Amino acid sequence: MGALVKRSFTLAGHRTSVALEPEFWQALAALAAARRVSIAALVAEVDAARLPDRPLASALRVHALRAR
Repeated sequence: MGALVKRSFTLAGHRTSVALEPEFWQALAALAAARRVSIAALVAEVDAARLPDRPLASALRVHALRAR
């Protein structure tokens, strides 16, 4: 896997950054496209559903793997 790629989002009115490997961003982009939503919308959904003790980056990786 390659170096981490950082992207910024506004979630629940707060600006945050998430760093993931390019392969995970590609998987999330494919999931978002299949659902016809933006990556930002998908990230917001995962953020809203994650457990409070799970970091957002981890929640996104798990989401991408479970959706395969």
